[in-house]
Amino acid sequence: MTHPHDEQADPVAGDRHRAEPDIDQALEAEIVDVEFEGGKHAAPEIVFDEDPAAEFKAQLDERTADLQRLTAEYANYRKRVERDREAVVANAKAQVAGELLAVLDDVERAAAHGDLTGAFKAVADKLVGALQHTGLESFGHDGEPFDPSVHEAVQHGTSPDVAGPTVSAVLRRGYRFGDRVLRPALVAVTDFEASDVSVPDQAAD
Repeated sequence: MTHPHDEQADPVAGDRHRAEPDIDQALEAEIVDVEFEGGKHAAPEIVFDEDPAAEFKAQLDERTADLQRLTAEYANYRKRVERDREAVVANAKAQVAGELLAVLDDVERAAAHGDLTGAFKAVADKLVGALQHTGLESFGHDGEPFDPSVHEAVQHGTSPDVAGPTVSAVLRRGYRFGDRVLRPALVAVTDFEASDVSVPDQAAD
């Protein structure tokens, strides 16, 4: 007859019983980790939003800078267009005035010969006044300093009565329109030259 204490315990079964609590604990720990990582019981993520007022102010400053840049570009564009328009108008006026310089020469010669009288004088005065009103200006007068940028010397002389190159006669008047010289004046120029006349020595007593 066999006694219970004589039976040997199964070592495999004992090990299985000891391992089951360890497996259960590991599964519970893994379930807890999964739930906290992304499950319904996961801890809420705290997100700190930027200040709405600061973000709005940054956007407003950016839009304001864009508007100011566009305004400045448009103002520069208008100025450039206005300059171009004025240049076109000035060029057109100068071209018309240049075509009438020969007529002004005839008027001036007629006035010098005393032929500018009556109705002809009235028309000539209106023509000269209209051209001067648009910006035409004449230059070239006796006695003014010679300027090679506006005078064209066709005669030259010397005299002790002048301090430097001086216009002594105007052969054809010059004209400018604004800063543009339409035609230089044809002039005679007199330059300074010391007198060669020597004072005779007085006879000795």
